This record gives sequence, structure tokens and C-alpha cells, in this order.
Amino acid sequence: MRPINALAPICLLLLSACQTESEEPAPPQEPVAQPTEAVSILRPDVAVPDEVIASSKGYSTTIGFPDGGSELDADAIAALEEVAASEQFANDTPIILRAHSDSAGSDAVNARASEARGLAVAEWLINAGAKADRIDVIVFGEQNPAEPNALPDGAPNKAGRAANRRVEIEILPLTTQGDEAESAPEPSPSEPGNQS
Repeated sequence: MRPINALAPICLLLLSACQTESEEPAPPQEPVAQPTEAVSILRPDVAVPDEVIASSKGYSTTIGFPDGGSELDADAIAALEEVAASEQFANDTPIILRAHSDSAGSDAVNARASEARGLAVAEWLINAGAKADRIDVIVFGEQNPAEPNALPDGAPNKAGRAANRRVEIEILPLTTQGDEAESAPEPSPSEPGNQS
């Protein structure tokens, strides 16, 4: 063990001798200023207008049916009025309705209950001016609870079940040219079928 311990100080001396006086530590880099407004990633000198940023965002909210059934209560109607007043509602982009239920009934009963809720919301949105073909209703039944349907002791969780009876509304954002599917490239002049 002694010969190895004796070599350690010598190795440190040799390593320190390898450094030359010309090696200086790199100067600290200054932080890069982050832009305070949206800019184009292709042309940093071009600012993106605020209205383009705002209109490219989607919209989402949840319509509750805490008492069960598919009747829209005052809170649901107030939330739907906010949806109809949103900029995204006027954009004519797709609207996805995800309809849910609690776990109180059979799978078939819960699917029918959540479907009835989704259709009630869809009907309200159509009456508010949405085109029927932009609305998709997806029926989940009891599959995706927002809250536990039962308490730890196995008893029904009334508050959790009320929260699970809901329709989630999502209005998709406007797509930009970069988001659209790329079209097939045009054939080059040397390819067959493109001779003039």
C-alpha cells in the first residue's frame, strides 16, 4: 500500500505542471435576452400579431350534471353561454364533447346517460349557432372518473359521483399553415411524366 500512496503527490505535481500559463479560464457568458413578444422562428425580426396568437388557442370547459339526468341546470347554461361568447366558438373549428357518467348503474345504463348529456350539450350549441357537422360527441360512460365514485370504506362518494356526471367541451384551435399536412412535393423536371 505504501508505494501507491507515495505516488499520489507526484501525480498531482505532474498534472499541475501540465497547465501552461497561456490557458486562461473562459470569460463568463452574458445571458441572452429573451424576446418579450412572440416572434417568428423563421424570421426573428418579424413579430407575430397578438390576434394570431389569441385565435390559435383552443377552448375547454366542463358542463356539470351534478343532480343526474341530462337536463341543463342554470350553472350549465351559464357555462354554455360563455362558450358561445368565446372567440373560439366563432372560429368554426371542430368541437369535441366528451360525455361521462358516474358508476352507479350498469355499463349500458351509464353509456346511455352520458350520451344523453352529450347530446343535450350538442343541441344547445347548435341552437346557439354551431354547425352540427363540427360537433363530435364521444361517449365514455363511467370509464374516466374525475373523482372517486366510492369512499375508502366502499360507501358511495356522493360528491365524487356528482363531479363525474359531466360533459367536457373542447374547441380545437385554428390550424396554421405549418400545422397543415405537407402536400406531396412536385416532381422534378428529370422525373418521368414531367417532360415538356
